Amino acid sequence: MTYQYSFKDCLQRAERITWRVEDLIGGDKTLDFSRPFLPETFARTEALSFLNAAEKRTLNHIRGHAYLAMFGLVEEFILPFMLAHARPLIIKPMHAGDDYKARAFLEFASEEAKHIHLFRSFRRDFIENFGVQCDVIGPAEDISAHVLAQPPLSVALLTLQIEWMSQAHYLGSAKDDDALDPQFKSLLLHHWMEEHQHAQLDALMTLSIAEALSPAEVEAGIDGYIALGGFFDAGLKQQTAFDLDALQRATGRSFSDSERDVFMTQQLQANRWTYLGSGMSHPRFLEVVEQISPDKRREIEALVPTFS
Repeated sequence: MTYQYSFKDCLQRAERITWRVEDLIGGDKTLDFSRPFLPETFARTEALSFLNAAEKRTLNHIRGHAYLAMFGLVEEFILPFMLAHARPLIIKPMHAGDDYKARAFLEFASEEAKHIHLFRSFRRDFIENFGVQCDVIGPAEDISAHVLAQPPLSVALLTLQIEWMSQAHYLGSAKDDDALDPQFKSLLLHHWMEEHQHAQLDALMTLSIAEALSPAEVEAGIDGYIALGGFFDAGLKQQTAFDLDALQRATGRSFSDSERDVFMTQQLQANRWTYLGSGMSHPRFLEVVEQISPDKRREIEALVPTFS
């Protein structure tokens, strides 16, 4: 597949998007806790029959908090990764055409820093109004260190998956769901507006990285990406336990062993689909993997049912 866009195209589209964190959160722009935050396709609260309607909505809010916190967490490693790719273009004499490439990477990094700011602001607003502590896996610096220790192709593929995932989540589930809190939807919309450009830019970067590698290095890079999926899957088990603890604090309930088992099984799979399966199965992500290694695309597709 030949992409019909360039680094210049990505930069010019990014420069037309001008939202600020202060425009989206704070002041009278508050969350509406009478409405759900996440679409049911990701929250999957309706299957938990031992929860009443109010408790399911509370769990939806907890999951919504974790959702944006997780995006903030992964952008903690995407930001230095993009800066690392921009740095060689800045410190050495640029070749013809590198000007737009360098500026596109720097714009990407700047927007990721803005997203981290946005999601930190959201978490402060959420906790202040929700009134109950909701824990999230981390610390972010430890997760970033583990991810960035992997081959660059592994990190680029993980980043690409996350970016196309954000598009699928907004356009495929949140955009037309009128039941959701408009303020939360606004955060998803504006995040996606920039992630769409990031996904296109990262596709170019991922293919460029792969082109410079030997077949053995390509295989190692994709294997590293798959291993990172396992790393985050282990983290999702911990996140599901955190969500259960937060739900008990928020509702004042103490669930039975059988209810806890059902919750952990059902909500772990919901988290797996939200953060892994929905991105691994995205057609645009798989198109890039196909160009790099058709065999590895089939291997990744075979993993998707595990995270569905």
